[in-house]
Amino acid sequence: MRILVVEDTEDLADAIIHRLRKLGYGVDWAPDGEQAQELLRTETYQLLVLDIMLPGVDGTAILRALRRSGDRTPVVVITARSEVDTKVDLLDLGADDYVVKPFDFRELEARCRALLRRPHGMASSETAFGNVTFDGASKKVAVAGRPVDLSAREFRLLELFLANLGRVMSKDNLIDQLCSLDEAVAPNAIELYVSRLRRKMDGASVVIRTVHGLGYVADIDPAG
Repeated sequence: MRILVVEDTEDLADAIIHRLRKLGYGVDWAPDGEQAQELLRTETYQLLVLDIMLPGVDGTAILRALRRSGDRTPVVVITARSEVDTKVDLLDLGADDYVVKPFDFRELEARCRALLRRPHGMASSETAFGNVTFDGASKKVAVAGRPVDLSAREFRLLELFLANLGRVMSKDNLIDQLCSLDEAVAPNAIELYVSRLRRKMDGASVVIRTVHGLGYVADIDPAG
């Protein structure tokens, strides 16, 4: 669940990035439109948090170019203008949602969660997968009613597996979605995360299997 934050006010960007990384997301930062465009050309993101007022290329131009290219990456726009016409224009340009400055960080987090769930058909924050209950809003997981204590990174790894049931995910793909560009990642990091997750999810219907040479795949075992 990798996110790109495009915001030129460093204090605000730092606060957003800190909050999202604390939740276990991999987050990159672009302080201006030119750097945002370069990252969007070279990296893959599951969500874009985009300020409209940027030096150089503004957020509106980035959003317009993104949609014209056929890129459907969900976009939450940050704007200082609260006029209805502004909001309508942004939605018509292809924004999926928006927040108006000043905003409550909890609202931004909730809007990000909702957009990250949407491509995977998880309409509600709480979803059942066999005997596993997953709640993205409260960050709680239970197996057959038993609470499971997961770290933020383990929680996001489980979320990735649940969003891609039956699909083989390579280690590189998992790292790309979990980690930021500026984050040092050990070669065996994914193996360690998967091992810990399997141990904590003992007895769960959701089974994570190793596909040798390819990565991992999660399935629901009806007998679990």
